[in-house]
Amino acid sequence: MTADAPDPAPITPSRPRRRGLRVLWWIVGALGALIVLAVVGIVIWSQVGVMAAEPEPLAEVRANTAIEITDTDAGIVLAPTGESADVGLVYIPGAKVDPWAYAYKLSGLVAEDGVTVVITKPWLNLAFFDLRPLSTFTDLAPDIDTWLVGGHSLGGVRACQLATDADGLALFGSYCATDLSDSGLPVISVSGSEDGPSTPEKIADARHLLPDDAEMHEIAGASHSSFGDYGPQPGDGTPTIADDDMRDQLTELVGPFALDVPGG
Repeated sequence: MTADAPDPAPITPSRPRRRGLRVLWWIVGALGALIVLAVVGIVIWSQVGVMAAEPEPLAEVRANTAIEITDTDAGIVLAPTGESADVGLVYIPGAKVDPWAYAYKLSGLVAEDGVTVVITKPWLNLAFFDLRPLSTFTDLAPDIDTWLVGGHSLGGVRACQLATDADGLALFGSYCATDLSDSGLPVISVSGSEDGPSTPEKIADARHLLPDDAEMHEIAGASHSSFGDYGPQPGDGTPTIADDDMRDQLTELVGPFALDVPGG
């Protein structure tokens, strides 16, 4: 008899292979750390420098007995206490602007025209990060049948992306990056002559993305921040229109448009 042959020696990875695996895991770990840091950085940045609502205009809205306010996690509902027009507006704030900062400028639509307004609370204070559908906000006022979507600045850009789920679109110091020229949607665009971020030139350059019959209005003396009540904004022009006049002009322009939009 012959002795059993010894078991073969286990095969171990070569030194270059082990080194390659270590490098791969180091790269994966580094990329993971960068992603985590980027996410944390975005979250921190989104919470720093948020433009707060000015207290006096907001207090006037809260004291208005013609307006019922409901504050939810998803948005702020401003509803008429009197007769409702059965028309609603989902309004998306500009980047890093407190949603309450728009309550006063939109209050005339509610108190005078009976339009229900839902001001959204975007994730991370940035509309582009908010992927919720329009129904998230229209469900806050389930009795309303006709819905417009609109917004200010980057909020308006996001509103354009949601517009095909609504009955109409209202832009406030904003313009579309989405082509809605063949959508058939009723559209109103209200801009300001002194707007720095959304200049008259930018509004005109994006005009071709809207339907041919879109209503285009420019308010003389209005700046970017004139559409809300949150104080001066870097890069903006100097407004020459009073806040009360701005509110009245927005009501006079958007109110009749909203009431004339066919129901969905």
